[in-house]
Amino acid sequence: MPSSHVPLPSSEVGRRPEAAIAPTVPTDAERRAGVEHGAKKSGWQRCCPWLSSCCPCGRKSSKSYDVADAEVEEEAGETTDGGKDDRLEVTNLDLLKGSQEVNQQRHHTAEFECTELVVRRGQPFEIRLRFNRPYDPQSDTVRLELRTGDNPQPAKGTHVTLAPVEQPERGQWGAEVLDRTGGGRGLSLSVHSPPGCPVGRYRLSARTQDPAGPGKWLEEAVYILFNPWCPDDVVFVDEEKMRNEYVLNETGRIYYGTEKQIGARTWNFGQFSKGILEACLFMLDRSKMPVAGRGDAVSIVRVISAMINSQDDCGVLVGNWSGQYTGGTAPTAWIGSGDILLQYHRTGEPVQYGQCWVFSGVVTTVLRCLGIAARSVTNFASAHDTDVSLTTDVFLDEEMKPLDHMNYDSIWNFHVWNDCWMARPDLPAGFGGWQAIDATPQETSSGQYCCGPASVEAIRNGMVYLKYDAPFIFAEVNSDKVFWQRQTDGTFQKVLVLKKAVGHQMSTKAVGSDERDDITESYKYTEGTDEERIAVETACRHGSRPDTYADQYTASDVEVTVHTDDGIIMGSDFTVTVGVANTGSECRSLTLFVQAIVMYYTGVAKGSLKKDKRDVLLEPHEKKEVKLVFHNEDYLEFLVDQAAMMFTVTGRVKETGQAIVNQHTFRLRTPDLMITPLGDAQVGKPMKVEIALTNPLPKSLKNVTLRIEGPGLQNPGKVNIGDVPRHASITVTETLVPLKPGCRKLIASLDCQQLTQVHGVAEVLVQES
Repeated sequence: MPSSHVPLPSSEVGRRPEAAIAPTVPTDAERRAGVEHGAKKSGWQRCCPWLSSCCPCGRKSSKSYDVADAEVEEEAGETTDGGKDDRLEVTNLDLLKGSQEVNQQRHHTAEFECTELVVRRGQPFEIRLRFNRPYDPQSDTVRLELRTGDNPQPAKGTHVTLAPVEQPERGQWGAEVLDRTGGGRGLSLSVHSPPGCPVGRYRLSARTQDPAGPGKWLEEAVYILFNPWCPDDVVFVDEEKMRNEYVLNETGRIYYGTEKQIGARTWNFGQFSKGILEACLFMLDRSKMPVAGRGDAVSIVRVISAMINSQDDCGVLVGNWSGQYTGGTAPTAWIGSGDILLQYHRTGEPVQYGQCWVFSGVVTTVLRCLGIAARSVTNFASAHDTDVSLTTDVFLDEEMKPLDHMNYDSIWNFHVWNDCWMARPDLPAGFGGWQAIDATPQETSSGQYCCGPASVEAIRNGMVYLKYDAPFIFAEVNSDKVFWQRQTDGTFQKVLVLKKAVGHQMSTKAVGSDERDDITESYKYTEGTDEERIAVETACRHGSRPDTYADQYTASDVEVTVHTDDGIIMGSDFTVTVGVANTGSECRSLTLFVQAIVMYYTGVAKGSLKKDKRDVLLEPHEKKEVKLVFHNEDYLEFLVDQAAMMFTVTGRVKETGQAIVNQHTFRLRTPDLMITPLGDAQVGKPMKVEIALTNPLPKSLKNVTLRIEGPGLQNPGKVNIGDVPRHASITVTETLVPLKPGCRKLIASLDCQQLTQVHGVAEVLVQES
């Protein structure tokens, strides 16, 4: 891939006056016909060469040009070069592209901060043509051409020619005549696009020809997107409230932490912000996806899942789980997708750095921008199956201690991916709706680091043989945790199956509110039900160890639990309680091995904090507790991102041989940023906000930076704070100028090596100016 990129220039028509009549290189046919582009000038052109602008000479926009204007021209003698015997020329091409115009309102694209027209496929949009003289349908020909890609071809659907007709064919390209105005000098057309046409940037040109030959023509750019409002589009969403949430909402919530300590951060998707649409299409160009194939939603989302990470294709984001982020931005510091996508488009180089929630946030932005309903989904206790066994395997030695060199499978505290909504014509009926895709680079699929789209309904029923990558996602949400012990002869024997270890509290933002919506039931049946067990065993029969469930494990009578208090603040002391219970009527003796480790949220251990060994004797129906106390000096220097810890308890009951295994993960809480708007908010007027922070640690925070942004409120920005002393509280006051009215969200996060995952959000009601 090239090391740098200069984006192709977008159409400047409507921004610079000269662009509206800038001559295009004539075709061979036009040269043969003797057309001199830009050589002839109408009366208006002689008066004002900048035909598309409103200038002091009194030129009106084409949409207000009417019969009265034509009469004024005739009285002024303006038909000298525009007489009926002259060639018919297009003097103005009006796409009605203002945010309050009919096109952007009907196509739900008015929020796009884009100077060019943005519409959705499968739905007509209006244009207006102005000619230098009255248009005569009997002798004059008008045609529209739409071209997309570097090499437009009619056979591939990337070069379309349309002749205006009274009634276009449904579901096909067409141009319908709506009205003739201005004494025949104006023509209003409705342009129809198919619900399956390629999405992207089109060049729309209006061309004419009369008995004297072809006339001068004009060209504008049009962006055509997927259309979840169109019943014939595969991405159609039936419910208006879902479209408002999953397509039009520019902010959302992304969940993290553990299943018992669920945290939430607000994310600025900003899919309508300036430059984002261009950046999304640039990413598709970098993927080298054929333009003709960009009408297929399944292919588009698969390419997006590959291109958001940079693992093998110079994509958008570099993944980094090391805890060292020199030369880039810490994943916990990002609060939105805009900075990431704009930087990628500007430089052509992958942006440093991302982790799963950042990958997911950017995917949501791209999909919503292109018109595909999408949401970020968090799975707690998310398994990473490395050998397609569809189980999460843990290998132990003869003493029930983990064999680290063999344990490649892991369980992440949480993992964030995406759902997107579409029909699946490539699958059997009934598997449309939500589809899971994952841009975090974990395992390859068909040689690339991508994942999905996989039908959520197929995952729920264990039908992992349906494409794409259903086995991997099934294992993430519903694999059993299987423990294998090494025997004296070197073989491994299954000693324990934990059936409820994976896939808990699956979370996404609720429709229409900031509440958490638990969607676990969408991905799996209730744990322990017959439907859920059948799904697990069905899936495993298609894995690398299909005989895992040939014999079923029978539970024994000793139970072990591990507990910590919720809400432990980073920097404080805490206690871990191990509970052991004998549910049987006979005495039981066992040896427990207890290990405390600091780990990354991906389940990878960084280092061990404490190890302990306890012999326990239990009378019938007796319960005992073992307590371990940790002081802040025991762990503060070892913590990594997310401040996650895991306690593992293993052992064996001497009398029955029952294997004892239990793992408990939790995270230390971090403070929120408190954001307080000061005074009323009004479009175009400065307002102030206060952002307050308390350092919970018994040491200083170094080189602290705040990131602040909010769609319609504040473009992404940074505030350098410097150092914050131990246990100190600080307040920062910032000024911003709201850009759009309505209820807006202002988001902030802390960028600091000593303290991560600190963020805050405030709602700001902005009044019209």
